[in-house]
Amino acid sequence: MNFEKLTEYIDGLKSSYGVPACDMIITKDHEVVYRHLAGFSDVDNKEPITEDALYRLFSATKVVTMTAAMQLIEQGKLGLYDHLTDYIPEFGKLKVADKFVFEFPLHWPTSDEPCHLAHNSIRIIDLMTMTAGMNYDTTAPELLAIKEKTGNKATTLEVVKEMAKIPLLYDPRTSWGYSLAHDVVAAVIEIVSGMTFGEYLKKNIFEPLGISDFYFTIDEQVKKRLPAMYMGVFGTRDIELEEGKSNADTFKVTDNYESGGAGLIASVKDYSVIIDALANGGVGRNGNRILSEESVKMLMTPYTTGVMQEQFEITGKKGYSYGLGVRVLTDEKASRSPLGEFGWDGAAGAYVLVDPINKVSIFYAQHIMGFPLVYAEIHPMLRDLAYEGMNL
Repeated sequence: MNFEKLTEYIDGLKSSYGVPACDMIITKDHEVVYRHLAGFSDVDNKEPITEDALYRLFSATKVVTMTAAMQLIEQGKLGLYDHLTDYIPEFGKLKVADKFVFEFPLHWPTSDEPCHLAHNSIRIIDLMTMTAGMNYDTTAPELLAIKEKTGNKATTLEVVKEMAKIPLLYDPRTSWGYSLAHDVVAAVIEIVSGMTFGEYLKKNIFEPLGISDFYFTIDEQVKKRLPAMYMGVFGTRDIELEEGKSNADTFKVTDNYESGGAGLIASVKDYSVIIDALANGGVGRNGNRILSEESVKMLMTPYTTGVMQEQFEITGKKGYSYGLGVRVLTDEKASRSPLGEFGWDGAAGAYVLVDPINKVSIFYAQHIMGFPLVYAEIHPMLRDLAYEGMNL
């Protein structure tokens, strides 16, 4: 293996894109074959980034949530085609906005705007595949109301029940649209398991794999380990200090809310252990199994077709379709990785790749919100240079 080109590229991200700090790890057959860090954790560029740093995963959380959901499905405790109302009856009276236009700036429909009754109910698979019709409005009036009513202490399930009152953007399973659906999956996991979402992850994923560096709350100890957060300047290649401008904290709806779609904070090392297990048929490097090989193959299976695929392609993930909460490579010409490679990314630039064919996992982390170049250019280049370095 020769990763010289990859290292050179990572070291050049500061000069090429302004990336202040990043960390990347590659595993193959349970072995860490590459780890490289670059940049500084502080705004004064005095403290080099370290392996002990924690990163806000944002939507990279979704890969963990899907793993948890697949565990319950393979155990027969949850059905892929079960109706959401079997678990959360509040979703039995769905309304759909008469009009929703996907154009920026986005306007999320509200309950006082024209709506009609939904033609379809929401199933678990609709939540997992982002075809449930939900939105991504973490500041909807219904959510702000439960936040105020409970003194900012509402639980995950209490918040999700309020989501049932928010108009859908379209009828379930008629379109694809990125949404809060995986937060709803987290609430379903709580109901099925009888634990909080965080407790479930700890008992069924983290502890079996021998890892613990995962958090839902930024307390003082976590804060000390977080690199500075930046954000892109819209319409330019520039970045600036985030300083609350990106509304990143809206994903933490209340103090007790554990978001299945964007809530986790983790070290690169420990997150890598999870996706390494997925890349090796569901078995961790310590020999403990967290998922069956059949469930991993389900994660490698695409779902979107027709208009749903066209809508997913707006995300810019060339050569991919969307599956059970993950992108799935469906065009072998678009990547050096093999068909069926899956993963996702995060709002601050995290990148997840799971390749069960070659038993390879890749995790990259940085801290820049609202910086689309990371998805369009940096992630694909990191992926292809990694595979070139492995001679795959």
